[in-house]
Amino acid sequence: MDSIRIRGGKPLSGRIAIGGAKNAALPLMTAGLLTEQRLVLENVPQLADISTMASLLAQHGIAVDNVTDDGRSLSLGGAISNTEAPYDIVRKMRASILVLGPLLARVGEARVSLPGGCAIGTRPVDLHLKGLEQMGARIDLDGGYIHASVQGRLRGATIVLPFASVGATENLLMAAALADGQTVLANVAREPEITDLADCLVAMGARIAGIGTDRLTIEGVDALHGATHRIIPDRIETGTYACAAAITGGEVRLVNARLDHLGAVARTLREAGVEMTEEADGLLVRRANGLHGVDVMTEPYPGFPTDMQAQYMVLMSVAEGAAMVTETIFENRFMHVPELNRMGARINVHGASAIVRGVSALSGAPVMATDLRASVSLILAGLAAKGETVVNRVYHLDRGYEAVEQKLAACGADIERLSR
Repeated sequence: MDSIRIRGGKPLSGRIAIGGAKNAALPLMTAGLLTEQRLVLENVPQLADISTMASLLAQHGIAVDNVTDDGRSLSLGGAISNTEAPYDIVRKMRASILVLGPLLARVGEARVSLPGGCAIGTRPVDLHLKGLEQMGARIDLDGGYIHASVQGRLRGATIVLPFASVGATENLLMAAALADGQTVLANVAREPEITDLADCLVAMGARIAGIGTDRLTIEGVDALHGATHRIIPDRIETGTYACAAAITGGEVRLVNARLDHLGAVARTLREAGVEMTEEADGLLVRRANGLHGVDVMTEPYPGFPTDMQAQYMVLMSVAEGAAMVTETIFENRFMHVPELNRMGARINVHGASAIVRGVSALSGAPVMATDLRASVSLILAGLAAKGETVVNRVYHLDRGYEAVEQKLAACGADIERLSR
């Protein structure tokens, strides 16, 4: 099992290219189930989760082909030959649940394993299922599988989500695109990745109003057609490398990054002493005079994302003063705290909040990653620490970050992957 070794204390300096957003690419790939024509996606990140989704779509009958030699453009399309999403694939990645809505809308049936993914807390799919039931689907749960079916087409409905679930919004939006009549989705998530999906669906012939707001109105159409769509840059990767520049006292240009997608991340980092300047091709990030503690609470977009909580906590661990980090999205997302404390951080968890008291320096140590974002937070800690840090179980990292060690090494970090 691979690990990553970092010898810290070196300020980063250089350019890092921000790739396509994983959390946009995965639902966009499932949109290929909505048409027999070819959907071409550009700016596709090279990640383990992308390969997993390609395997899942292929067993449904969707051909996934590289358009370019570098694999950053994919062509998807074909007739659906199998409506089952099996456990052995779905268990690897929670986003697999997003085939449910498109399969049901396109062919009227789906059998999808209940999903897996990172062990960061309970993430039920009941909102997906209740919404589809309101659209006329019959849902049965048996043997760890969701069996969904509908006579004829799904029907338009007014669905009010009790909270702004990203996955439920995406699944119901895709299902509604081919439903009979008008669907109104209220209190939906507003993440840039959802806007990206809606924009792609419109390019495929969907009729969607309210894009970018918390209320989407979809007029169902009989069929969608092919399109070419470029995936937005990854705002979480942007925020992660912004923290890397700040925590090392360096200066990094994040090529292709979009400040307008960062929401509360940009505001919070600036309050903490991080300069972020828009340039023609991205963002210039550097630490101002010093870092200081700023409290943060994770919230749905445009609030502070839960996917940036671990990285921000590392930043606060070397800031002056103290900061309270409150996690409101997942109940088990502080598993990185004991590992950071092994490196000399002073973090105390009280229920859903963690008090982070800044220290002058972290110390290198062997640590173990527990999930995707925890993995990269430990790498950030290693960059700032004195001595050597070895991050074990980095297979989590490869699900969501492309070529981390190469990108950081190109900016002067002493970092390498160790294979066993």
